[in-house]
Amino acid sequence: MNETRIITLRRERGWTQEKLAAESGVAVRTVQRLEGGQDASLETLSMVAKALGVTVGELFTAVSDVDFGAAVGALDDRSAVQQAQRDSAVSGYRSLYTGVGILLTFVVIVLVATQIVPGIAFLAIGAYWAAGSLFARFLLNSVINPRLDAKYPLSSARRR
Repeated sequence: MNETRIITLRRERGWTQEKLAAESGVAVRTVQRLEGGQDASLETLSMVAKALGVTVGELFTAVSDVDFGAAVGALDDRSAVQQAQRDSAVSGYRSLYTGVGILLTFVVIVLVATQIVPGIAFLAIGAYWAAGSLFARFLLNSVINPRLDAKYPLSSARRR
């Protein structure tokens, strides 16, 4: 739970939560969560800070020097845990794609070798790896990453 100044900054400007959401480009529910003290990605915090005309640091209440190191360390620890969990989930999806491809390759080779299917079936292997790669990338970027963003707000998608 983070103590933010977002409510104060928003009210100083005479804005509603809806107005802040519209100005910053985030959902109203995101504004509500931020004002409730829930974690958010740095990108979201940057968007809200820019709309309010302050730095990201100014969104938060001051922390005493004694507590600052512990607060930053705790955030760093949570960020590292969430990033590891996110990376593990993405790795699992990629492993599933690779495993299915290897299984398909093996099955096609066996079926062609035993002359159950003609040799043209080898095209299925290339089609899986080519088209499947594009489809898997699409799923990762449009479906999986947004869900992981919501589940692990302190993490970020690693671009390849």
